[in-house]
Amino acid sequence: MKRLFFNKALRILLWTNALILMAGAMFGPIYAIFVEKIGGDLMDASIAWSIFAISAGITTFISGHFSDKMKQSELLVVAGYFIMGIGFLGYLFVNSVIVLFVVEAVIGVGEAIFSPAFDSIYSKHLDGHRSGKQWGAWESMYYFVMTAGAIAGGYIVNNFGFNALFSIMAMLCFLSAFYIYKLPRRVL
Repeated sequence: MKRLFFNKALRILLWTNALILMAGAMFGPIYAIFVEKIGGDLMDASIAWSIFAISAGITTFISGHFSDKMKQSELLVVAGYFIMGIGFLGYLFVNSVIVLFVVEAVIGVGEAIFSPAFDSIYSKHLDGHRSGKQWGAWESMYYFVMTAGAIAGGYIVNNFGFNALFSIMAMLCFLSAFYIYKLPRRVL
């Protein structure tokens, strides 16, 4: 019996993506508190989130096009994870709402660069007879990671502050990017 119906490529994609999702989940529930701390309000938090979504939406379309044309689309996953790490480090320098808007745009671009390539690579490694179960595993992992991330983020900020959280978030992204980059190209 295969390990819970996952080949090596799917296991790698699940684990590295879990780290990325964890990074985002640690900040999500306390995002508005951070925006308030830098002098913003709920409307600023909403606008910042909208900037993230717009930059991600536009870039996703473009990234999907390039993902289909690239021989090694896992490099787009690496680039997206790395850019997200840069964006999360950018939170360390946010001292105004305008800077927050820029950081959100960077993170949106990073997420959009990796998403289509990730989905394509993940789909390529699915077993056609188990694709529902294998996509279900990703969906399930998403919710479990969100749970753990929300608790971990609150704990980290409560005990060590936002700067520690942002550093950890960036490190999770860089670790995932580095790991995928160092893999032999035939694995993914």
